[in-house]
Amino acid sequence: MTFVPDPLDPDDDRPPYEQVASSLGAAIRTRKLAPGEKLPSHKALTDSYGFARATIQRALRDLEDEGLVVSRKGSGVFVRNRTERPAGLRPYVEQAFSSRDVTIDFAGFSSETLHGALQEPLDKIRVGRLTPASITVRILVPDMSVSQAAPVRRDDCGDDVRLRNRMHDIMVGYTRSIRDSIAELGHLGLVPETRVDVRVHSGTQFFKLYVINNEDAFFGYYPIKPNQVVAQGEAIEIYDLVGRDTVLFHHSVNDSESSSGTQQVQQARLWFDSVWETIARDFDLDGR
Repeated sequence: MTFVPDPLDPDDDRPPYEQVASSLGAAIRTRKLAPGEKLPSHKALTDSYGFARATIQRALRDLEDEGLVVSRKGSGVFVRNRTERPAGLRPYVEQAFSSRDVTIDFAGFSSETLHGALQEPLDKIRVGRLTPASITVRILVPDMSVSQAAPVRRDDCGDDVRLRNRMHDIMVGYTRSIRDSIAELGHLGLVPETRVDVRVHSGTQFFKLYVINNEDAFFGYYPIKPNQVVAQGEAIEIYDLVGRDTVLFHHSVNDSESSSGTQQVQQARLWFDSVWETIARDFDLDGR
């Protein structure tokens, strides 16, 4: 079947090459352009989008930089075959909100990255450019009222309640902001159904996991590194879990049930549900 791109949003004020890259990227992420498939020619894309050849070339370079396509001299541009590679979370989160029903499961340390990735799609809902019927978010984080393997003091690797209180406050700040921003969309009538649930567990979270619309999973490890933080007005040398250095690997559900990507997403969902439904406990963000 010949690929036909979706019409571009006439109200999109981004540069033309970004609009084309976003459109083609969305087609790849939703598998309208399958792994290994050849993209239409430059001329065909120029005719389809109505932009100059230089615009199409710039968009394809951006997609190649993002790791979504590979250019083969003399043959054309192809969607990458590999489903396991370092990946950017934000474009996939935004694309998820094009669906009627949006589901995001997150397991990690504070939900800071998820908070950042949600800002653009939530803004687009507010101005009417995205119109999901429901949004359901589940957030699974460590219980900072109990001792953790990290963060700990650097001098003796000892537990310090000041560090746990600091991480607790960071987690509550980001998760509460996510909850309130999504709830606001419901109160304004922009999204008919919204729900954000937060649960905690007693184990240290050494990795982060995102499962988006039950079709895409992102997984990465938190490296532990020396750090200095201020807790209760005092500078403390610590060993810290550093989320900004986490490389995320993307796994996607493919047509074949036996594919590696499909199995990875299925196992991620099973793991998340197993913890959520057994040892995780509901957490009240308002402390009531």
